[in-house]
Amino acid sequence: MIPNIPLSAPDITEAEIAAVTAVLRTPHLSLGPELAAFETAFAEYHSVPHAVAVSSGTAGLHMALLTLGIGEGDEVIVPSFAFIAVANAVLHVRATPVFADIDPTTLNLTPATVERALTPRTRAVLVVHTFGIPADMQALRDLATRHNLAIIEDACEAIGAEFHQRRVGSFGDLAVFGFYPNKQITTGEGGAVLAHTRAHADHLRSLRNQGRNPNPSATEETPPASDWLHHPDIGFNYRLSDIACALGRVQLSRIDEILSLRRTAAERYHALLAGIPGLELPPLTLPGRTISWFVFAVRLPESADRPQIQSFLAQQGIATATYFAPIHQQPAWRNRIDRASLNLPITDSIGACTLALPFFTRISVIEQERVASALRDALASQNR
Repeated sequence: MIPNIPLSAPDITEAEIAAVTAVLRTPHLSLGPELAAFETAFAEYHSVPHAVAVSSGTAGLHMALLTLGIGEGDEVIVPSFAFIAVANAVLHVRATPVFADIDPTTLNLTPATVERALTPRTRAVLVVHTFGIPADMQALRDLATRHNLAIIEDACEAIGAEFHQRRVGSFGDLAVFGFYPNKQITTGEGGAVLAHTRAHADHLRSLRNQGRNPNPSATEETPPASDWLHHPDIGFNYRLSDIACALGRVQLSRIDEILSLRRTAAERYHALLAGIPGLELPPLTLPGRTISWFVFAVRLPESADRPQIQSFLAQQGIATATYFAPIHQQPAWRNRIDRASLNLPITDSIGACTLALPFFTRISVIEQERVASALRDALASQNR
């Protein structure tokens, strides 16, 4: 029987297993030394002073918005061609997400699309580095400066990506990363927020830990014995365990190898899928950008029946996904926005034709050849 090919799979080695096992032999399963070690390594990797590990990328987005003081009456510009969490997080702080269109090549917000979405209530831009392709951060930063806006980078899909030799996550006021098992590196569930100032980092650490003081020894009004039950702020349980941090620390130490293997897999798909009529492949290179390969999403011909193609591939044990169904088309959002006023032609067009193929760090040549052959056959059968 031919084995199934999953859409994604984590890359876990004996080193990660040993690190997790070592934590389980200690009393420090949360808020222990692995947390500090992972945060230090993550901040150093991005050349940013502070990293705060959290329970998920979504939690990181929520906390980032709160830390920047965004709330009721404010608007935040977001892409609709993105995972739904970017809009949900804005709603969670009682602000309003305003959807802007994307660039057809990078699939990211651009200064022009953001400018068209600005209103007097705009307070921030949430820039997603879609599929690991860096957005034009210099131009977006310049726009934000002109309009006195904050920038939050959603780099959940883009660890290791670079814009003009500077890693994404280092441009925004705050930057958020996610470590779900389909990401380039994983902590199981988890995320992190990068911050440039001690004040932002301290606020993030307080929010993730039920509003406790992040530096209790620095406050005279809180007796040390009652630090754990002293809550100066309203917070959340957004902590990341030391077990998860140990996993993440080892994964991060292997990041160069992981990104290299994923780039090789992307290059291989390009060679295998070249020449299929009407099939558009993601760019392998872009000027001034280093892509961190998160998924490999192709664009099907306009005439293709996407559900039928997915069914054809599924029958051969090949998983696929429709990355992304635009947020403004999601059932949860249809009644929350004025759809008639939206003008997102590129988002609508690309959302209707993308198909993510199996893609993960250890995908084999044979697996990719199976996927390419099956996709070629599926498209050819529709053209008969």
